[in-house]
Amino acid sequence: MTPARPRTTVFIGGGRITRALLAGLKLRGFEGPILVHDRNPRKLQTLRRQFEVAVEPILFQAVQQADILVIAVRPQDVRELLQQITETPSRVAISLAAGIPLRNLRGWMGGRVMWARAMPSPVARNGRGLTALTFERGVRITRRREVRDFFAHVGGVIEIPEHEFDAFTTTYSSSHGYHALAVLANGAQKLGLDRKTALTAAAHALADGILAWRDGNISLEDLQHEAATPGGIAAETLTTMDKSGYRQIVERGLRAGMARARKNAKR
Repeated sequence: MTPARPRTTVFIGGGRITRALLAGLKLRGFEGPILVHDRNPRKLQTLRRQFEVAVEPILFQAVQQADILVIAVRPQDVRELLQQITETPSRVAISLAAGIPLRNLRGWMGGRVMWARAMPSPVARNGRGLTALTFERGVRITRRREVRDFFAHVGGVIEIPEHEFDAFTTTYSSSHGYHALAVLANGAQKLGLDRKTALTAAAHALADGILAWRDGNISLEDLQHEAATPGGIAAETLTTMDKSGYRQIVERGLRAGMARARKNAKR
């Protein structure tokens, strides 16, 4: 019996999230064939050299080679792109565009394609990413498993209802951690710590503390109580931050992110 041909994953768009995924896949030894299309020939040359993937400058020819088609362009460019793709042999297409619902993707492209949405993290580049998935009704179990397995190469994968996607997108971004690290370290420098020590202390407070929760079996509430003894320095620090509106500021930021995602859905 002739062995089955390896299924080719084609990325349309060679931007930052594609680069992060390719880096993670290479790090984890992913062996499936990958092809990338982008309008920028220099970008394609760089991707081919850095990640040893095939590249194709012509959109139609790239799409025709796809078994799994990954749409990795900016949300504002998705509609125009899909309207250029009238036929594809892909059995499943995956959109990485934030805020664009499945009904829009289906309406803009049509044809035989079944759609999934994926929201992978740039942290995928080191194999510790997190990807949310949601699928159209009718996508077969084997195809769902294939998509989950692909993203599992670069980190954790969760499947959630589409109505939760915007809230997930707003919440899961690694930018929250980077922003908190920068703010905490900058504050520590103003107290007198040098830059390196400030970053070391802030990184421990954020990253190592969160790992202690994720890798252990102690509740978040118990860990908070353990770390911030009533009447102590940590408790005083956190109480003052909350009184200054810290919680409200975070919630306001998340609501603004949700609003931006919903604007994408109206494109």
